[in-house]
Amino acid sequence: MSENMNVEELFGSNVFSMRTMRERLPKEAYDEIEAVIEHGGELTLATADIVAKAMKEWAIEKGATHYTHWFQPLTGITAEKHDSFVSHPNPEGKMIMEFKGKELIKGEPDASSFPSGGLRATFEARGYTAWDITSPAFVKETATGPTLCIPTAFCSYTGEALDKKTPLLRSLEALSNQALRIVRLFGNTEATRVNASVGAEQEYFLVDQTKALQREDLIFSGRTLFGAPAPKGQEMDDHYFGVIRERVGAFMKDVNIELWKLGVTSKTQHNEAAPAQHELAPIYESANIAVDHNQLIMETLKRVAGKHGLRCLLHEKPFSGVNGSGKHNNWSITTDNGVNLLEPGESPNENIQFLLVLACIMKAVDTHADLLRQSASNVGNDLRLGGYEAPPAIISMFLGEQLEDVVKQLVETGKASNLIEGGTLQTGVSTLPDFEIDATDRNRTSPFAFTGNKFEFRNVGSEDSIGSPNTILNAIVAEAFCEAADRLEAADDFNLAVHNLIKEYMTKHQRIIFNGDGYSEEWVKEAARRGLPNIPSMVEAVGALTTEKSINLFEKFGIFTKNELESRAEILYETYAKTINIEALTMVDMANKQLVPAVIKYAGDLANTVNAINAAGADATTSSDLLKRVTGLLKQMQDARVSLSIIEKDGSKMPRGKEQAYYYREKVVPAMEALRHPADELERIVDKEYWPFPTYADLLFEV
Repeated sequence: MSENMNVEELFGSNVFSMRTMRERLPKEAYDEIEAVIEHGGELTLATADIVAKAMKEWAIEKGATHYTHWFQPLTGITAEKHDSFVSHPNPEGKMIMEFKGKELIKGEPDASSFPSGGLRATFEARGYTAWDITSPAFVKETATGPTLCIPTAFCSYTGEALDKKTPLLRSLEALSNQALRIVRLFGNTEATRVNASVGAEQEYFLVDQTKALQREDLIFSGRTLFGAPAPKGQEMDDHYFGVIRERVGAFMKDVNIELWKLGVTSKTQHNEAAPAQHELAPIYESANIAVDHNQLIMETLKRVAGKHGLRCLLHEKPFSGVNGSGKHNNWSITTDNGVNLLEPGESPNENIQFLLVLACIMKAVDTHADLLRQSASNVGNDLRLGGYEAPPAIISMFLGEQLEDVVKQLVETGKASNLIEGGTLQTGVSTLPDFEIDATDRNRTSPFAFTGNKFEFRNVGSEDSIGSPNTILNAIVAEAFCEAADRLEAADDFNLAVHNLIKEYMTKHQRIIFNGDGYSEEWVKEAARRGLPNIPSMVEAVGALTTEKSINLFEKFGIFTKNELESRAEILYETYAKTINIEALTMVDMANKQLVPAVIKYAGDLANTVNAINAAGADATTSSDLLKRVTGLLKQMQDARVSLSIIEKDGSKMPRGKEQAYYYREKVVPAMEALRHPADELERIVDKEYWPFPTYADLLFEV
């Protein structure tokens, strides 16, 4: 790409966007597509054929020979099966390139080969992918050549959702329908839809690929299962926002180019807190497209890293003792005529619509804190949440001083007469401008923080799909809006009813507000006093999906059936057990084939040194003490390895499901930690030339 690239021309060049469709489709076909996107419904087959033909011709111009239905199964990543445009040759033997409307609209992957949690038996193979017309098709350029990717939903033959997209789309409709009822109460008759917007910040690590491939743990689990801290970590705070290294900068440049071509608004890039850690953030967009784009961001980070001889680690905690990686999910709701329902305005204490929306969100988060916690839980996040660099496992809301004071006034007196103002920042330097500051500081320790005109859900893991967290957010807020609208629509005196409802909700759910240090032990005690749930791990969080409260919520709005929820719980339990099983087997393998032989060799050479010193009549105390220390830790490591092997084998024989998942958490994880401890101690004292794989210092500081 030229140094003088035109970003405006580059952006979206590989996207079959609305602008592209307007240029290439007959007006009638374009109008039909626009109407379906805006108001729902189905395209006629005739129009689908027209769109498919135009899409094929556009993709072929981009060099594509194949297309795929691009979908998001319950693996958390994307899936694609490529089919060429090649059709039967004509009688003269000339190859025909075809793509019909029915191929655009529907695909048929093997549903039994993806996680289904019992919804599909092995012999029940049929599943369907259905074109998501609201997310534009795009051409992805990889080593297989340019491929036309058509975003689709994925469901079973019997109609159950087997993906992340279908429930998300259902939740977006539910949120829109209920939010419209709220804005209608305040006289907005122009809005026809309320959209959830999302901007997901993506954190990641970059390490040298050659070094990463020398470590089985990074290959098989995406994180280091062994590793002593380097002499320097992040304690000097010198990496965060520091100068981007040349090799990393070249990688970031290419990532931006690839994402811009795909219509992803890659906006911000910087070094994060830990060495070798970085962040990329896009601009807000509709939630459905944001979910698709975040998957593309993760794929692109990995693919481009390989081209630069790097390995991109998306795991939430690839290195012990330094900052883990999250994915801050910035969420807001806006009408299609431009009203942000989370915009307080200049006088939020007098903005009744905003206060009602805020009260409903307080109610939603408090009522379903367990569901929000579950939506951000995965195996890797267990190593991050509650740590010093991440939000706690306890869900709370941060509103800031101004809004917290408004809530306090409303709870105590039923009205908010006063408003804390931001004031002016005065630097004391004549050449620097004084400027108005926000009325509220930010709180990086809060799981769910109000940041001006949106909420930032900070718990989401870096490797996870943001489909589930946004589905949950949409659903719980839709429920709160629905219950509020039911009461207000039936009220004789709307003004009195809305004021009473705001006070009632804020009074009942004010316990969810916490503006202090979410990392402190004092907050853990205070949260317990308030009765807020503290769910420490993924395994404990899974049960939130299948409570009576959750089933009623999701079935009420048609987002999940009871069977779909139970299937997802089953998949999550299996995923946990399988992930820990892979990690345990990897640790045993590394200990058997690399660590134990390396330490034995070092101990043997050390013993020879002791003997040689003694033979020379010199004092061998230092070498002898070191030998005893090494052999003692070697014995401890070997005993822990044997113990882990036995415990893992017992767990692998158990029936899959909840009981096995709890066994792996309660038995296997501690056994893994017991093996890691002596190994990491040995790394600190064994001569570097004996150590069998790159250390933290090698990985974090040599990029």
